[in-house]
Amino acid sequence: MLTSTSLNVGSLGGLILNAPTHNSHKSFLVPATKSFHLLISPTKLSGATAWKSATSVKTAVAAVDSSDPTEKEQEQSGKRKYYFVVANAKFMLDEEEHFKELMFERLRNYGERNIEQDFWLLIEPKFLDKFPDITKRLKRPAVALVSTNGPWITYMKLRLDRVLQESYEADSIEEALASNPVDLAFEKPEKWTAPYPKYEFGWWESFLPSKISKV
Repeated sequence: MLTSTSLNVGSLGGLILNAPTHNSHKSFLVPATKSFHLLISPTKLSGATAWKSATSVKTAVAAVDSSDPTEKEQEQSGKRKYYFVVANAKFMLDEEEHFKELMFERLRNYGERNIEQDFWLLIEPKFLDKFPDITKRLKRPAVALVSTNGPWITYMKLRLDRVLQESYEADSIEEALASNPVDLAFEKPEKWTAPYPKYEFGWWESFLPSKISKV
């Protein structure tokens, strides 16, 4: 039969426990900084009582730096990482059925939680020059959804599907969000059959950086 004893040692430096061995008693010093849990099981061995013990000791854990090494490197270099999905403007702003709702829902959520906006729409962003493999697959003009939140951009890639995803670094937010905006014009369909109203032109202006807030 197992007997369980828990000993929480105070601040006197330790507690001495006496436990019998085969032929004698042995003393154990338990440090005051540890919590000691003792399981004792008596058995018969050669006419004497043998004791088996098992201990579980909890010790204090030193504080660990859990920050992302990548983020620390970016802070030291002065650069910051930005993530994006990109597609042609017609698809992103005029055709994709759920994009507008997803954007405004996130903006509303940020407002309710008093979170600073960390996502933007860029028309003809300058950083695309760094990605020739992407630009050769894009119809122009192009629109990119940019954010410092990588997992959310991955979610938007899966949600929107027909977009291209990548990331880049920039020394400043001005550099990261630089663009060459162009005048957009989308042809209106002759007949609108969807159960929801057609997107109004210019709905995306709420998500443009302030310096290019006018299309």
